[in-house]
Amino acid sequence: MPDKRNATQGQLPIRISGFAAVCFAVLLAMVAAGCSGDSDQVTVDFAKTLPATRPAQHSRETDALRGAVAAMISPRETYIHYRELLAYAARKSGKDLEFVQRKTYEEINELLGKGEVDLAFICSGPYALAKDRYGFVPLAAPEVQGSTFYQSYLIVNQNSAFQGLTSLKGLSFAFTDPESNTGKLVPTFWLAELNQRPEIFFSQITYTYSHDNSILAVARGLVAAAAVDGLVWEYYQATNPEYTSKTRIIKKSEPYGIPPLVASRRLPAVERERLEQTLLTMHQDSEGKKILAGLLIDRFLPPKEEWYEPIRSMHRRLADLKEQPHAAQP
Repeated sequence: MPDKRNATQGQLPIRISGFAAVCFAVLLAMVAAGCSGDSDQVTVDFAKTLPATRPAQHSRETDALRGAVAAMISPRETYIHYRELLAYAARKSGKDLEFVQRKTYEEINELLGKGEVDLAFICSGPYALAKDRYGFVPLAAPEVQGSTFYQSYLIVNQNSAFQGLTSLKGLSFAFTDPESNTGKLVPTFWLAELNQRPEIFFSQITYTYSHDNSILAVARGLVAAAAVDGLVWEYYQATNPEYTSKTRIIKKSEPYGIPPLVASRRLPAVERERLEQTLLTMHQDSEGKKILAGLLIDRFLPPKEEWYEPIRSMHRRLADLKEQPHAAQP
């Protein structure tokens, strides 16, 4: 979760500098899609106005721990709020931290698989569905407010009249990332249960590449609705509700295992074990406890595979629903 200590500064406004330019870019993308007739799916990169740390192409230094965070929240917040935690883990391992950022979940997953990133927070969806493919080695999962689970929230603008998913037919919608559990898989499954597909049900689809971007898009009326990580929405609602207060939750998913912190299988076992021990005892150390408190994390726990089985089950059920002959037609 984002750092509560900076909440009074207004996290969402800080993230997007020059918002008018972003709005213009969004409108341009929508107009272009409408004029071309090729696709009703739009990718909006809200993060283009922000610098992102990219790993150098040269060989890595042996004394550096390369850490990353999938873009559940926007790049600037990710850098501010998670770098301190990863730097703490690196110091405990006697190393410096090299912090890596990318726009999409897939990019971070690929870097982990290649061993170009050692340690990363990843989305629950890729962990549950592609653990073996990328070689994720689970280290720890955050406990937030006594829970290791989270939900997807379907949100609309506070001033809208929408009361359920079916009322959104023919309107615009924001997904976060193609591999996001709460921001893509869950709403796609909800539609499949109605024999619908997103590209047909919605008039236009936008990818925002972070949950706070999706909240902002709904609050500012750039899209009619979005599916977001409930933990991110609840954080902003409790600490800085300028934009969440302009949205309304109309549906919540079942609970899913919280996004874990994983290591690359290419990282030596002795280093993985040291990192795991550091994370699991972090709440017992004064410095570590302070960092966790800032992130609104109670402590880290060993992740259990059964926490992520509901995601795997949903994915299987979605595949079955897509194969049914009575699925909705254009």
